[in-house]
Amino acid sequence: MYLIILAWLYVTLLMALVEAFSTQGTVMGAIITFLLYGLVPMSLVAYLMGTPLRRKARRQAEEASTSQQAMPESVGQPDAGGHAPGLPEDPAVPAVRKEP
Repeated sequence: MYLIILAWLYVTLLMALVEAFSTQGTVMGAIITFLLYGLVPMSLVAYLMGTPLRRKARRQAEEASTSQQAMPESVGQPDAGGHAPGLPEDPAVPAVRKEP
């Protein structure tokens, strides 16, 4: 998507340069050419093409917030339950204890 936008802006920049350096062209005409043929349409296209991505990101953020709210307080934070530590996560690693 960005490659097409950059290519179109490059083409309109060249059109504006031709307008500016033409014997019958003006700098104001070049600016208007670049804005009306390049910048404004491509910004609209980029905004419309990015709508599904923004919608997806918003849904993921909402799901993350609802899942965070559904989780109990003790599960979300380590050792918030006040219980003694249990087995290590990996059963191959023995629990650390003091020597007798």
